[in-house]
Amino acid sequence: MFRRTLKEELTHKDFRVAIYGSARIKKNDKVYKQVFDLAKAIGKYEFDIVTGGGQGLMGAATDGHRAGDTRKKSDAIGLTIRLPWETKPNKHLEIKEHFNKFSNRLDTFMDLSSVAVIMPGGIGTCLELFYTLQLIQVKHISPIPVILVGEMWVQLVKWIEKYPVKLGLISTKDLSSIHIAKTNTEAMKIILKTSEIFIKEGKNFRKNIKKYKLNGKKNS
Repeated sequence: MFRRTLKEELTHKDFRVAIYGSARIKKNDKVYKQVFDLAKAIGKYEFDIVTGGGQGLMGAATDGHRAGDTRKKSDAIGLTIRLPWETKPNKHLEIKEHFNKFSNRLDTFMDLSSVAVIMPGGIGTCLELFYTLQLIQVKHISPIPVILVGEMWVQLVKWIEKYPVKLGLISTKDLSSIHIAKTNTEAMKIILKTSEIFIKEGKNFRKNIKKYKLNGKKNS
């Protein structure tokens, strides 16, 4: 049973963590277990999660969130997408919406999410990462934390700094929302700090989060 429609959910100003990652990673992979454990920790704090609603790491996230949210106080939201191959929503979703276009789906992710966690993934995950960074760059959304988990993202950031930044094509300020997390503990520390700002600022969270660094000091 779905708790409410996505349209209804968008009227609620809940704290939500988006988790992006590959649909191809299987249960026997250590990254699958890492995502399960991270989502379980998020569920224990009764924060909502938002995923693409499919299999792989998306399934790990919703399964872990269900295990952590023992009081059933938060939601697992799935934004599924039409693909050339058959895809099925994972079974632990509590709010679900299906999309025919990636652009509409991406914008809905942006509307819902207070934090973005980027796990290992392919073209779709890279699209979600760079779309988030682009909208932050052009101030179409607030500079929410973008947490990169996994060695592949460390190498990507190094490439960005070596080429686009060095060539003056990207400002270092455009990367200020990025946070590298080597462990779930590091990722949760950022998520919890952001939730504190969310609670403090209330309806002004989207407007005022840009005033803060995650160490508690205001940006100059």
